[in-house]
Amino acid sequence: MKITAPILALSLAFAPMAHAGGPVVIEEEGQPEVIAEKPASSIGILPLLLGVVVLCAIACGGGDDDPAPDPQPVPG
Repeated sequence: MKITAPILALSLAFAPMAHAGGPVVIEEEGQPEVIAEKPASSIGILPLLLGVVVLCAIACGGGDDDPAPDPQPVPG
């Protein structure tokens, strides 16, 4: 009886390990793919900005005009 009590205690202590399943395999999930959307506002503003630049170039002129002639010629 002295030997059966420790054997029974050890078998109860190691019983969960004997019935635990196999190794646990954890599969890592892949990183989610992030797709950046094109900003729609920049597409709409570019033609508007280009139109303003063209209108300013037409309205402002070249700036390389000939100087105005003197109203009275200098005798000489």
